[in-house]
Amino acid sequence: MLDHIFISVRDVERSINFYDATLPAVGITARLDYDGKQGPPGHPDLKGYGADGRVFFWLRNGLVDSRSVHVGFVAHSKEEVDTAYAVAMSHGATDNGAPGARLHYDPNYYAANVLDPDGYSLEFVYKNWQHAS
Repeated sequence: MLDHIFISVRDVERSINFYDATLPAVGITARLDYDGKQGPPGHPDLKGYGADGRVFFWLRNGLVDSRSVHVGFVAHSKEEVDTAYAVAMSHGATDNGAPGARLHYDPNYYAANVLDPDGYSLEFVYKNWQHAS
């Protein structure tokens, strides 16, 4: 199980604006700023995002290699996928796959893909079998 991920971004403020607008569409609403001086020498400042008492997605200023990361965010419905995609696109994302079924994975795999302002591959995904009660 994944606990957290850091991605390096060119412009932290631009990325904060993008993720502050986009992530609430999939229920990620917590934001935390971590001052790197609290950590060991050389620890970067971090901007974190999370939900349900966990902060798991972190931004740090640094060199960008957008080919190295793909992040899939859980959506709780097809509507959340559609909303996240629309909000991301209106805040500077590039289309990388409009909302729809991803039949090559499973008939019940519904997703949308964008590239964030640094070119990182993001996926908003709803898999109905993960939400069965």
